[in-house]
Amino acid sequence: MAHATPTARAVPRSVLVLGAAIAVELLLLGGYFMVTPATVTRPRYVLYPFVWINVVLWAALRTRPGPTTGRARLVGAVVAVGYFLLLANWSGLVGLTVTGHHPIAEAQLGLHIGSGSPGWERVRLLTRVFYVSFVPFRVIGYVGLAYLVYAAVADATSAALSGAIGLFSCLSCSFPIAASMVTSVYGGSLTLVSTVVAYSVDLSTGAFLLSVALLYWRPGFPGNGDDPT
Repeated sequence: MAHATPTARAVPRSVLVLGAAIAVELLLLGGYFMVTPATVTRPRYVLYPFVWINVVLWAALRTRPGPTTGRARLVGAVVAVGYFLLLANWSGLVGLTVTGHHPIAEAQLGLHIGSGSPGWERVRLLTRVFYVSFVPFRVIGYVGLAYLVYAAVADATSAALSGAIGLFSCLSCSFPIAASMVTSVYGGSLTLVSTVVAYSVDLSTGAFLLSVALLYWRPGFPGNGDDPT
């Protein structure tokens, strides 16, 4: 009597990519603390960049827009780009140079590379008109959020009117825009009470995770286009 041979279940792509990312992150962390005199005083700040990267990577890999039209994809792309630029500006990654009454010294202009544990390195380009500041985990996180917004907008634009009255009537689509403003506390020029400032990175991480969760699951939104792979 023949017996059926059990077939091995394929490992989801999102799991493979996330596992590879975690392995690389562990190597980067281990290498950094081996070759530098830096010590860990607050472990959560060392890990926060990888929390941002891994969570948004997992959500983006598992999210696919449903069947959409060319118009829906275009609308989604425009909204996503605007969303990314807003987050980048609020968090101090891009903006116009404000000099006040004193011009910027020539030595401050140009490209500057800062130090920090993996994920925290800051590369800053400063001109007399604008500045661009590259912080790896924030850039990756905001790009991931922008993709989730693209998927949400594309689905909303293609959905029947009864299923999606509009993007900003959907809590999971509109709330992340407001919640992500918390990220401007760190890296921006806002001054709040000392308690909030002391936990600004924690608050921004919480707002980011909530934004990813709402954009991924989209409570009350029909069909979020999840890709199970």
